[in-house]
Amino acid sequence: MTRRRRTGQEHYHRDIQGGGARAAVFGVSDGLVSNVSLILGLSGAHPASSVIRLAGLAGLLGGAFSMAAGEYISMRAQKELFEREIEVERREIERHPTAELRELVHLYEQRGIPSDLAEQLAKEVMSNPVIALETHTREELGVNPDSLGQPIQAAVSSFVTFSIGAVVPLVPFLVGGGTSAVLAAIVAAGLAALVVGGLLSLFTGRSWWWSSIRQLLICAVAGAVTYGLGSAVGVSGAG
Repeated sequence: MTRRRRTGQEHYHRDIQGGGARAAVFGVSDGLVSNVSLILGLSGAHPASSVIRLAGLAGLLGGAFSMAAGEYISMRAQKELFEREIEVERREIERHPTAELRELVHLYEQRGIPSDLAEQLAKEVMSNPVIALETHTREELGVNPDSLGQPIQAAVSSFVTFSIGAVVPLVPFLVGGGTSAVLAAIVAAGLAALVVGGLLSLFTGRSWWWSSIRQLLICAVAGAVTYGLGSAVGVSGAG
């Protein structure tokens, strides 16, 4: 969590640049939607309950590993890209300090700072190599060099939260089967969707009821479409 001081009082911001919070939000939502779609799709086809259990477990593990791998690879690649660009900027500051100074002055002038003050400020910044690199990185790349993301944190967070979301519609089939398990899975998924939507509102600042209803509608549409498809295709077997 970061802290800033303003007019004698402090206010706090969540640290959302590491990637863990974003991965958690997407993970639990994706786990719930994908596995409820898979389980209801199979339920509509009326296979044996053991088939639904197996598919649900496979969907949970396969999706969790896929999400974790995707988060890690994408964030690792993004971090390496930023690191490469920061190193390019570091070399430019070392080799062409005058040109980088003029560049910084121009950036400040574009923001409405008077030319003499912009030059004075730029010289102060450039006098410290660490501050110079950080400033150029922020101004030119829009990146905080100290917060390039944490791929492992994002991968673990994604794996765990996807699994949590995916297990909700699967639980009724782990303890039972048939129509009662299908109905229980629908109810459990609906309640979970409302909770997930409400939790999402804590991150986005949007209305909790709107976020909850939106998540519920997404799950409902996905489940209804796959259930209908499963019913249309169908399989033979006893539950």
